Amino acid sequence: MKEKKILTAESVTEGRPDKLCDLIADSVLDECLKNDPEARVACEVMATAGKIVVAGEITAKEIPDIPHIVCRTVRDIGYDCDYEVEVITHDQSPDIANAVESCSGNGIRTHLEDVSDDLGAGDQGVMYGYADCETDVFLPLPVVLAHRITALMAKVRRNGVIKGIGPDGKAQVSAEYRFGCPHRLSAVVVSCQHDADKDIGRLHDEIMEHVLKPALAELPIDEETEVLINPSGRFVLGGFEADTGITGRKLMADTYGGLVPHGGGALSGKDGTKVDRSGAYMARYIAKNIVAAGLAARCTVSLAYAIGKAEPVAVDVDTDSTGEYGDDVIAEAVMAVFDLRPGAIIRTLRLDQPIFTKTTNYGHFTKSDLPWERLDKMEALDEACEIIEKELYYLRNEEVRP
Repeated sequence: MKEKKILTAESVTEGRPDKLCDLIADSVLDECLKNDPEARVACEVMATAGKIVVAGEITAKEIPDIPHIVCRTVRDIGYDCDYEVEVITHDQSPDIANAVESCSGNGIRTHLEDVSDDLGAGDQGVMYGYADCETDVFLPLPVVLAHRITALMAKVRRNGVIKGIGPDGKAQVSAEYRFGCPHRLSAVVVSCQHDADKDIGRLHDEIMEHVLKPALAELPIDEETEVLINPSGRFVLGGFEADTGITGRKLMADTYGGLVPHGGGALSGKDGTKVDRSGAYMARYIAKNIVAAGLAARCTVSLAYAIGKAEPVAVDVDTDSTGEYGDDVIAEAVMAVFDLRPGAIIRTLRLDQPIFTKTTNYGHFTKSDLPWERLDKMEALDEACEIIEKELYYLRNEEVRP
């Protein structure tokens, strides 16, 4: 373990162009699921000055009013919806649909609860989940602090505590670690959109007082912390007028700040059959329960799938040498305790319900009320590890079990 290192994580506000595209995509998904829990949605959004394009594959009993969803979402975030909205969607590929969907013996599609054995993954890929004991939400401290800053930026804008600021913004937190533990903040960077007549000095003071001080109370700024607020100077033009937004470009902010591996698959706009999303949520669920159970101080879980196949092709656990048992034992326990088939994941994590707009902003793993943040498998994992370890002991020593 290094005596000293610096870890950095970034978060963005709900009005950041890429994040707003993610929110539009998740809003379309939720509207589809309200009317059809078995809807298949892969929604992508691209937006720039004057135009928002919604595209993708949607198979549902009822296609929602997508232009209305777009304008409602943009206005709710705080922008005027002076955009041409173009919608280009079509049904899911029949090849993919046939690989994913399951049928009863007479060829009639049955309810998901009855066919989880047969529901195949919507794509191939590897997904990672992570947890550690560094914070009460089982995430690295820089990730948590960065999200706190951006969430507070949105809050003080909406409730008028800071006047003259816009929806677009971002934050970055660098923490100095000593012997594996957060010791101090080395740098904090905040960019906040503001009105043209906003006094920059006053903005700096308001961000410090109403955002940074409360957000960073757990590890406060010290005299040597480099604090940069709007380091580029003016930040008047924001949103789609300043930057083109595209879904799936804030993967590190969505997950673990780039501090652990990422399989590369985006989350927003995808229904639960897309293992990019459901597999990532399940891997986090597993890792969090492992750490909360005291089986490891930190844990990375990886799940790999093949399109059209229900069972994962690989399950791996890496506790970075902090495990109470060997990683192979914990991996065996995971496979004994959790049903890792996509249909079962959808049921377990309620991914056929319209809950996805809750996930879009400020991290997919920071909200305790989401199903994959539950801590309800700790005892089962602990018991499974104990049983598997005993079995391995008898095998290694060729002893007769009592």
